[in-house]
Amino acid sequence: MPLPAWTATLTWKSAVFIMVMCCALASLLGVLVHVSVTRQTVGEARGKALDRLTDVTRMYEAGEQLPPGAGIDPPELPGSLRALAVSGRRGTLVDDDHGRPTMWAAGPADGRALAAEIDYTQSARTINGLDKAILGSSILAIGATLLVGVFAVTRITRRLHQTATVARRIDAGDLDARVNDPRTKDPSRPQDEVATVAGALDTMASTLQGKLLSEQRFTADVAHELRTPLTGLHAAAELLPEGRPAELVRDRVKAMRSLTEDLLEISRLDAGGERVDLDLEQLTPVVERVVRASAASGTGETTLTVVRDACVETDKRRLERVVGNLLANAHKHGRAPVELTVRGPVITVRDHGGGYPAYLLDHGPQRFRTDAGTKGHGLGLTIAAGQAAVIGAKLSFGNAPDGGAVARLELPEVVGLPGPDGEAAAHPE
Repeated sequence: MPLPAWTATLTWKSAVFIMVMCCALASLLGVLVHVSVTRQTVGEARGKALDRLTDVTRMYEAGEQLPPGAGIDPPELPGSLRALAVSGRRGTLVDDDHGRPTMWAAGPADGRALAAEIDYTQSARTINGLDKAILGSSILAIGATLLVGVFAVTRITRRLHQTATVARRIDAGDLDARVNDPRTKDPSRPQDEVATVAGALDTMASTLQGKLLSEQRFTADVAHELRTPLTGLHAAAELLPEGRPAELVRDRVKAMRSLTEDLLEISRLDAGGERVDLDLEQLTPVVERVVRASAASGTGETTLTVVRDACVETDKRRLERVVGNLLANAHKHGRAPVELTVRGPVITVRDHGGGYPAYLLDHGPQRFRTDAGTKGHGLGLTIAAGQAAVIGAKLSFGNAPDGGAVARLELPEVVGLPGPDGEAAAHPE
C-alpha cells in the first residue's frame, strides 16, 4: 500500500528526523544517567550490607547473639547467594523479601552461609524516581524540540513552496511573477540557500522576460515593416502580364503576405492584449463552414462526422481560425483521409500520415521549427495553440496507435439551455 502524499513533504521528513534524533539522544543520556546513578546507589547499599555482614561475622565468631535481620542459612536467602557463601566467598544480591526490596550480604561460616540484610526500599525508590524523571524530561524535551524544529522547518518549506509556486506561474507564461524574498533586497543581510534560490529565480525570470519582450518587439517590428512594401509589391505583381513568371511572383508575394500576417497575429498573442467576443454558438455549423472554406481554398477534402452537437461559449472568429489551421496542417503535413469529428464540445482532427514529431508532443508547437524535409514555418499550430488559449479551449496533440496525427480541441460546453419546447435541452452521447 503506497504511503500518503504528505509523508513525502520536507516538513514531515524533518519532523521524523528531529523526533528520531531527539529520542536517540534522550535514550543515550537517560541510559548514561541511569547507569551512573544506579551504580552509585547500589554501590552505597552494597557497602552498607558488607559492613553489616562484617559486624555480624565478628559477633558470630565471638559467640554473641546475632541481631535481627542476620542469621545462619536464613530461609529467605536467595539460593545463588547461598551457594556463593558456602563456596567460601562473600557477595551481595538484591531480592524481594515479602514485597519489600532487600539487599542481602552473605559469607562463609563453618561450611554454612552467614547472611545479613538491609532495607533497600529507599534506594529502589530513588532509582525508580530517577527513571520516571528521565522519562518525563525526555518526553518534554522531545516535544519542545519537535515544536521548535517543525516551526523552523515550516518557515523554510513555506518559502520553498512560494518559490515553487512562482516557478510554476512563470512556466505557465506569467513572466511578471517574482518571489521578491526580502533577504535578497538587502545586500548587508545574510542570505540562506532558500534566498539564494529565490534570487536566482527572480533574476532568471527578469532575463527571460527581457529576451522574450525583445523577441516580440523584433517580430512585431519586422512584420509591420514588411507589411507596407508587400502591399505595394502585391499591387505591382497584379499588373504583370500573364504568364508563368507572373504566377510565380504572385505566389511568392502571397506566401510572404501570409507569413507577415501570421507574424503580426503571433505578436498580438504574445502581447497578451487580445480581447475575445464570446457568444453562444452551435458547434456543428461553425465546423461545417470551416470545412467548406478549406475545400474551396484548395486545401483538401475533409470527412466531417458529427457524433453529437453542442452549444459552446466561444469567439466564433477565433474558433474558425483554430480549426482552419488544424485542417491546413493535417492536409499539408499528413496524408488523406483527413477526418474531423465533433463529439459534444470536443473537436478532433486526424490525418493518416506519419504523426506529429516527438518535439511537438513533448513541448508543443514551436514557431519556425518543422521536421527536416517538410515545408512550412511552424506558425500555423503555434497560432492555433495561442488562439485556443485566448478562447479558453484546451488544445492537445497526439498520435493515433495505428498511425496519423490527432489534434483534440476541447471547448467549454454550455448545458441546460432551454430547448424549443421551453425545457432544458439534453445532450446524450
